[in-house]
Amino acid sequence: MRDDTDPRLLRAFLTVAEELHFTRAAARLFVAQQALSRDIRRLEQAWGRALFQRTSRNVSLTPEGHRLLPAVRRALAAHAELSQELGRPQQSENSRPLVVDVANSTSTGSRLLKLARESAPELDFVVHTHSGLARAVTEMAGGHLDISFGRVAGLPPEARAALEHRLVRFDQLAVMVPTDHQLAASPQVPLAALAGETLYAAAGNEDTTEWTDYARSLCAGRGIELAPPYPKIEGEVEFSQIMRRRRWLVLTSLSFMTVPEMVLRPLTDPVPLAPVSMVWRRNLHHPGVEALANAARSLGTAEGWLKRPPGSWLPEADLCVIGRCDDSAGSIE
Repeated sequence: MRDDTDPRLLRAFLTVAEELHFTRAAARLFVAQQALSRDIRRLEQAWGRALFQRTSRNVSLTPEGHRLLPAVRRALAAHAELSQELGRPQQSENSRPLVVDVANSTSTGSRLLKLARESAPELDFVVHTHSGLARAVTEMAGGHLDISFGRVAGLPPEARAALEHRLVRFDQLAVMVPTDHQLAASPQVPLAALAGETLYAAAGNEDTTEWTDYARSLCAGRGIELAPPYPKIEGEVEFSQIMRRRRWLVLTSLSFMTVPEMVLRPLTDPVPLAPVSMVWRRNLHHPGVEALANAARSLGTAEGWLKRPPGSWLPEADLCVIGRCDDSAGSIE
């Protein structure tokens, strides 16, 4: 066994040990999965022992891997300290671009990313504009995405277990209506006024299942019909044409982008709120995470993002995620 192991191989071992998933580890290190697998095999050969147990379903540390992990952490910390003393840049996942899904140009995520870039210009961010946290989580599991924003309570428990999340905003919801609809003349729309209407909330779109789940809770017991599953709609003009032809109203937020021949109206009595969390892969170590969190604190404080109007409404599942399971009927006094 050699005692001059390349620190790059040590970083590979540490990252796989933290992720227990080669694809996610490769994404963190910004290398191909095949290259990472070769590095781990090279390290195991050099040290003369197996570090990981691999099956088609999971990756786990061997007893030797568990035993050596603390020593590897100490070695990398010492190497980082030496590099700093010598004035040499340390190679790590901190230097790679952070891949962030902001959904669209008017979203909470988009505003946070803009502020993070301004406050930390030395960091490199790559923007994705997928729609839906459910899809984003799948991208994270595959190692193709680092951070997204959305409603955590709508995710399956097994998906949440692999994530870190921080509540950044309560987004006030609205209804989007065709300009020739009777509700378009109202400055705001009480929930009771939606009784008998059909509300579109992307049912059938696997990218946004957390949003459909929210709408199902909102419609329950209020006489509001949830639009049936419909193929994913691409483009604002196409979306507007389909909604107007079917006379469907659209559940959305006040920050949503404008759509041709449709208008946004705030929902009231009660005011439904959608929790927006910053969501990232567990064990993700990158300064961009803290830059985005700082941006959330700054904007949230300036604009009162975490203030809840008296009598506002949240689904029971969301109340539990934010630690308010004891609030009855989803209302917040």
